[in-house]
This record gives sequence, structure tokens and C-alpha cells, in this order.
Amino acid sequence: MKQKWWHDKVAYQIYPKSFLDTNGDGIGDLRGIISKLDYIKKLGIDIIWLSPIYKSPFVDQGYDIADYYAIAEEFGTMEEFDELLSEAKKRDMYIIMDLVINHCSDQHEWFQKALADPEGEYADYFYFRKGKNGNPPSNYRSYFGGSCWEPVPGTDKFYFHMFAKEQPDLNWENPKLRQELYRMINWWMEKGVAGFRIDAIINIKKNPDFPDFEPDGKDGMAGCQKMVESVDGVGDLLEDLKKNTFQKYDAFTVAEVFSIKPGELEQFIGEDGHFSTIFDFSAHSLSEGDLGWYDAPDVDFKKWRETVINAQLEIQKHGFEANIIENHDEPRGVSRFLPEYARTPRGAKMLGTISVLFRGIPFIFQGQEIGMQNAVWNDIDEYDDISTKDQYHIAREAGLSNEEALEVCGRMSRDNGRTPVQWNDNENAGFTTGTPWLKVNPNYKEINVESQENDAESVLNYYRGLVAVRKSSEYKEVFTYGSYIPVYENTQTIMAYYRVNADKRILVAANFGQDEIELRLEYPAKNVILSNRESASKERVNIPGQVLKLGSCEVIVLECEHTV
Repeated sequence: MKQKWWHDKVAYQIYPKSFLDTNGDGIGDLRGIISKLDYIKKLGIDIIWLSPIYKSPFVDQGYDIADYYAIAEEFGTMEEFDELLSEAKKRDMYIIMDLVINHCSDQHEWFQKALADPEGEYADYFYFRKGKNGNPPSNYRSYFGGSCWEPVPGTDKFYFHMFAKEQPDLNWENPKLRQELYRMINWWMEKGVAGFRIDAIINIKKNPDFPDFEPDGKDGMAGCQKMVESVDGVGDLLEDLKKNTFQKYDAFTVAEVFSIKPGELEQFIGEDGHFSTIFDFSAHSLSEGDLGWYDAPDVDFKKWRETVINAQLEIQKHGFEANIIENHDEPRGVSRFLPEYARTPRGAKMLGTISVLFRGIPFIFQGQEIGMQNAVWNDIDEYDDISTKDQYHIAREAGLSNEEALEVCGRMSRDNGRTPVQWNDNENAGFTTGTPWLKVNPNYKEINVESQENDAESVLNYYRGLVAVRKSSEYKEVFTYGSYIPVYENTQTIMAYYRVNADKRILVAANFGQDEIELRLEYPAKNVILSNRESASKERVNIPGQVLKLGSCEVIVLECEHTV
């Protein structure tokens, strides 16, 4: 494999609105990010991904962009962004932006011009279609609920939106629009951005006829993803995008892709793939309900283990994938993937170890490094997320009580990942001196950065050691390019794998159960690289008779004898 500059890097996602507020308006800002660059660097981070900071009405938290060339005043100024780029560079860190080019805001100049002249050139930047007998052109349901079609005022036309009605989809079949987008992307690259996380990109290819599909709900509509899954040719658009932008700058690109067709992974992340990498969402799909969040199953350990193992085995045939436990669109991983007894510092360390040492690019989401958890929500009005409110109403319409619907939202809401970062045990967790835009998780007194800084056994200091191991001169090669080989798959509670190259064999083994487990080692142990046992009992990490004992929620990283 041709080695790339980003192969051995570790990334950190910042959701700016919830990171750190320095001016007391309750909203995180660029100045807050700049002030914490040393903290991020100490964690061992190379690449920082910023969720959208562009000018926006914030109907969908900045994923509705009104001006691709402007910083939202809530976050700061372009001068402060330039300062962030400069300060990150001084610390050998790279900044990647969020790129939202499937849709824009209805406040964007292009859409306003389209509305002003529905027959003009800007209308073709979007999908304006005539209705059928006054009804929408087709029966698609948007990702956020309701029809994908919204009337164009004063006409018999509708415009298409796969997300909120304030997020009209852009017409990628229009070459003039594509050139506008490419010009914008290259402008940011010239400014010094190292690449992009690319939002909802698989959706850019549409069937321009927008045929009806068989309804999949009582509303008589079909999920808009059915149209996406039925159409071919997105690869041509993605190659055009790459060749006109990213390729020129050797950019790092990580795409949000949910619907790769069988056999297409190589085209997306292979040596000459459309992107550097894509996120592995295979585990996250395990808690998706057929009808909504209200019928979403709990994550079963064995199913989770099988799913992530299969994803790792498939991915390594083609390239690198980006590994996540959580992000701004997901609940907290500790609360989602661990049983209740494991939602502890030890459990957080265990889950982090499994993820960070997988083959691929580790992405750590803000607060993950201190073991942040889902919040406790008491009322639907406490939420900000548009998707959560939609799912609450779906649950209520399905017959769930208010308490049951709130419990469902509490487990699954995107706002769980968006509660402010817990910096200390002062008011508002040290996030703001004002009123936070979203409630602070009440457990900030127990879980916060400041208390963990001075605790050698904390989740934070463990994560620092974990990332340091991955990037160390001794083990970087095997953790970057080494093969992934699952082991002990026939056990009830063990998640384990080897990372192997020509020189080394590393065993990563974790016990997700409540009882101690004994494992007979296949290869003699040479030394313990990392363990989440408390220091008082670290000396007990020896392997007499090559039998490894793992307590509840214990993880160990062992270097084993290597025979080729």
C-alpha cells in the first residue's frame, strides 16, 4: 500500500457549539477551541475535525449553510479562524472542515434567487418540479419526517429536500453548480485547511424523474433513501469532485456514507478511491428500529462483536476506514454499547481501547476522552434536536406514553452527544458563564476534565496513554498497517483481536461480562503494553502458565511471541 501522510494519525471531532464558550453567550466559539489546543495536543491528536462553523440560521445545527465563505458570528470571525489554523500548525496539527454540499440553507443567496425566478438559472441549482394535481411530485419521506417536497410559493412547483424543508437539495447534475462548489472547496484548501469531513455525500445522486416507491409507513410515503439506493452513477460525480478539488492538494477526506452497494467499497476507499476514508457505522446501525427509535433494540454484545469484526475484515482488503464510538449525530458510546454495570471509568477505558487500536483512523469525539455519558432528560422541551422531536411524536403516535417516549429519546437522541463539554465542577461545568444553549449533563460534578487531570487512574489519562501507545515508535507500524485478526470468537463475553505485521503480534483482549474469564494464550506473552487495571493491582498482570485472567470490564494489550 502506498503510504499517505494521514495513515498513522489520530483525529478528534469538535462540535464547536458545545466545546467552550469564552464570551458568555452560551455558545461555544473559535476562541474557546484555540484556548484548548494544548489540551487536545496532549491527548495525542493530529487532526481536528470541526463540525460546521459557516454562517447559518441553525435550523439543523449549522448543517444548513447560508454562506460557504463566511464564519457564523456565533462562533467568531474569519480572523479567528485563520488564527486557529496558524496555532494548530505550530503544534503540528491539521484542521479539517465539515463539507455540506448535498444541500444548503433556504437562506442561501442561490435559493433566494431561485425563489425569485422559479424559471431562471438558479432554479436549476435545485430540484424544482411540478406537482401532481396539486400534490407533491412523489411520495418520498424526508430523513426528518414529512414530505421531501415543499411548495414553491406562487407556482404549481415544489422543491426537493431530503432533510429539513429549510435545507433544499442541490442539483449535482448542473455543471455550473458543481463548478461553484469546487471553487469554494479550493478556496478553503488554499487557506490552509487539510481536508474535509463530507456530509451525507451519497445523497447527491438523484433519479431526476423522482418515481414513487411502495409506501413503507402508514403515512403512505416511502423513505427517501429508497431513491438513493435505487440509482447508479454517484461514483462519476464523486470522481469529478475529487479530481477538481481534493486530489490537487493531497487532502485528507472522510465521508459520511451509509449506502455503499455490494462490491463498491474499493471504489470509495481503495488506493485510488473517491475519499481517503469513510466512517464505519456498522455498529451504530444495530440500534436502528424498523419504525423509529421507539422500536430500536438494545445493542446485543454478540451481535455487536460479529458486526465490527466483519467490518474490520472487509475493510482491510481495500483500505482504511474511520473508527468511531460516538459523534455529534449519535448518543454517547458508553451509554449505547455497554451494559449498565459497565458504564464506569473501567468500562469507558475498555471500549476506548477496542476502538482506538482497530485497524483504521481512530476518531475521538469531544468528551469521549473523559467518559461522558448520555444525559438525563425530563421533558421534550429540553431537547433542541429537530430529529429527536420528530421521533418523540412518532413514538407518541405509536401509542407510547409521554414517559415511554421520553425514555426512548433519552437513549437515542443526538443531543446526548451535544451537551456541553464538562471542563470542571463549577457552574455549567465550566463551559460558559452565561446560559448554555443546551443543558449541561447533571453528572458533570463526577465526570469532568479538571478532576481527571490530577487522577493518574482517570479515563482522560488512560486515553492519553492509549493514544501514545498507538503512536509510539515501537508500535506505530503494527497498529497502522498491521493486519486485523479476530480471536476467541466462540466465547460469551470476550472481544479480542490480534494486530500483526512481519515483526510483531499484539493481542487486544477485553471482557465485556460480569464474571472473570480465563483465556489460554495461543502465543506466549512477552510483555504487557497496556491494561486498565488500577495501578495497585497492575503487578498482578502476569500470565502464569500462559493463562490470561480477565476480570469484568478488563482490557489488556499484550505483545506476544511472533512466529511467521
